[in-house]
Amino acid sequence: MFDLAGKVALATGASRGVEKGVALGLGEARVTVYVTARSTGKGARDDAGSPAETFGEVKSLGARATAQSVASVIRLLKQKSLQPAEREGI
Repeated sequence: MFDLAGKVALATGASRGVEKGVALGLGEARVTVYVTARSTGKGARDDAGSPAETFGEVKSLGARATAQSVASVIRLLKQKSLQPAEREGI
């Protein structure tokens, strides 16, 4: 496994599926992960999760993480104030 401690990644669409797997893989590699999805709540599909659930799973791997809505991340990027966080920001 890779050790990417100190790196930061934006995991879009990370509430389910392949994207969730990518977010978890990044967490295993000790990357600070910003977990985002279109919706901040649990989806209507049976396999739908939420960014908050993925956030919790990434945190349980010992990685730094935050869950943000896509709109929040875009706003932070425009302000150039996107910083690693230790809280759920939804």
